[in-house]
Amino acid sequence: MDSDQQKSSEKLQKILKSYQRYYNVITENVPAPFTAYGEFLSHSEQYFLVKEAKITEINSNEYVYFYTTDSITLEKIQELSQFAWNNGLEKVKPDFSHRNSDITLIIISDNIEEDVLKQCKKIKFSKSYAFSLKGWSNFRLAVYCTKTNRTSSNRLGKDLRKLFT
Repeated sequence: MDSDQQKSSEKLQKILKSYQRYYNVITENVPAPFTAYGEFLSHSEQYFLVKEAKITEINSNEYVYFYTTDSITLEKIQELSQFAWNNGLEKVKPDFSHRNSDITLIIISDNIEEDVLKQCKKIKFSKSYAFSLKGWSNFRLAVYCTKTNRTSSNRLGKDLRKLFT
């Protein structure tokens, strides 16, 4: 394993460790071509005095896909984004207690062209269910280059940049 591949592997392990605190992170039997997969499933209920008097029930989910490579193109990023989006949407079960199910893709690569990093900002997907009465789904993307320590993300993925510092 050369030093660049070791860098991306170390960075992935660091990020997975931070995700394992709140997410179910899976590194084996992951949907191909991803390196790892994580999910966060949250269910909350509110009651009025007794459990039988339920006021609200809220489900909020996030599905995170991790991908590492030595070099990546914009076409590959778009392909991975579409695949993660479709795979994540298959897991969504919209009903009146569903608030949101977000899909996140984190890509760690040793080499990324500068113009590819700029184009990542334009990748976006979103979907609402029954005019948002049954919730919505948004797509977050973060791309990191180990060689230059540069990060790029789409608008919703900006908060993911702190993972790489």
